[in-house]
Amino acid sequence: MKEALYYRIHKADAVQCVLCPHNCLIAEGNTGFCQARKNVAGKLYSLIYGKTSGIALDPIEKKPLYHYHQGESILSLGTGGCNLKCQFCQNWHISQNLDVYLKDISSEEIVKEALRLKTFGIAYTYNEPFIWYEFVLETAKLAKSKGLENVLVTNGYMNIAPLEEMLPFIGAMNIDLKAMDDGFYRKICKGALEPVLATIKRAKKECHIELTNLVIPTLNDSDEHFEKITDWVFENTGADTVLHFSRYFPCYQLNLPATPAETLKRAQVIAKKKLKYVYLGNI
Repeated sequence: MKEALYYRIHKADAVQCVLCPHNCLIAEGNTGFCQARKNVAGKLYSLIYGKTSGIALDPIEKKPLYHYHQGESILSLGTGGCNLKCQFCQNWHISQNLDVYLKDISSEEIVKEALRLKTFGIAYTYNEPFIWYEFVLETAKLAKSKGLENVLVTNGYMNIAPLEEMLPFIGAMNIDLKAMDDGFYRKICKGALEPVLATIKRAKKECHIELTNLVIPTLNDSDEHFEKITDWVFENTGADTVLHFSRYFPCYQLNLPATPAETLKRAQVIAKKKLKYVYLGNI
């Protein structure tokens, strides 16, 4: 275990994690919402520091990032746990379960492997990289010092202070914008919308960003939703921000039918009225 960054002593033996907007108050022996940070004797520790659930060399377009190192591959890795609990999670077996097999690895080993493979960088993906904060920050710093770039594939649900510390080492981010509806976030994902919007606006100033909206029948597939997300992206990040509409398939706790391709095409038509780059995924 490694002592966590971004927490404070609350009272007695309780601590408060301030890494993400849950701001979990954690009693002795307990973990926070993400399952990955534990109060041990009045100090907060990361349970996943230096532990990975998988490493692969992926096309950058798989992140998805379409306007960043096009046609190249990137060393990709993740761990376990997440600070959201999306009912439709595609990687729920690692994001919602820390009992998965986690292999020990060091920042030096990851950077050495990226250099050996002659890839341009490292992507922190598969689950939410910000709950792996201490390890990702350490690895990203080392990678950048060796001439490598760093990519975050993230739900964007984080507090601004840790985001600010991380951003100088990040070249690109793909950020999920799951819906322009706080009720959707609270009911379906157990989070909130506003912190994600704040992350997007801040990240846009520092690195390349692309946004992904998973379109789910009856939940966020209306013309009104597509217009709302388009207007927000246009007004807050500009017409050149890349937006991906991705097709949902039944997964984890959600058994709604798969999104018709026609729905995504309709979303693309609406978004292209204001945005230059709109792509469809999972079709």
